[in-house]
Amino acid sequence: MDKVPMTTAGHAAIVEEVKHLKSVERPRIIKAISDAREHGDLSENAEYHAAKEQQGWTEARVAELEDMLSRAEVIDVSKLSGGSVKFGAKVTVVDEDTDDESAYQIVGEFEADVKSGKISITSPIARALIGKTVGDSVEVNTPGGGKSYEILKVKFK
Repeated sequence: MDKVPMTTAGHAAIVEEVKHLKSVERPRIIKAISDAREHGDLSENAEYHAAKEQQGWTEARVAELEDMLSRAEVIDVSKLSGGSVKFGAKVTVVDEDTDDESAYQIVGEFEADVKSGKISITSPIARALIGKTVGDSVEVNTPGGGKSYEILKVKFK
């Protein structure tokens, strides 16, 4: 059973989602199924089938999240320090070709959200950055071809 690395914020988000699914969504779906049953013939009842499908999705999501929580390795980023890039680090890099700066935080797979600057530890750029320090250059193979980045800043917060 593989451990799932995640930040404390990511862990809290999963716990909150499970709580929401169990305390809000489950009762709502159960009521929708009950209401749909009252409309008679279930074989041609679209509301009933939609509610049952939603129930299946919700139960699968709860099981998936609870599995993640059982395998969670919660890493408190605020207690990390050092000059090299590791899980939880906020890294500022500059594209050596275009001089565009980007900042990323390396997080667990399910926490990744590129739009908010969070990249998965399994992503090509994160794998290239791990273990490097300020001033190092890294080569990253991307779908659009190779990219070269220089690390400007590494911080933990």
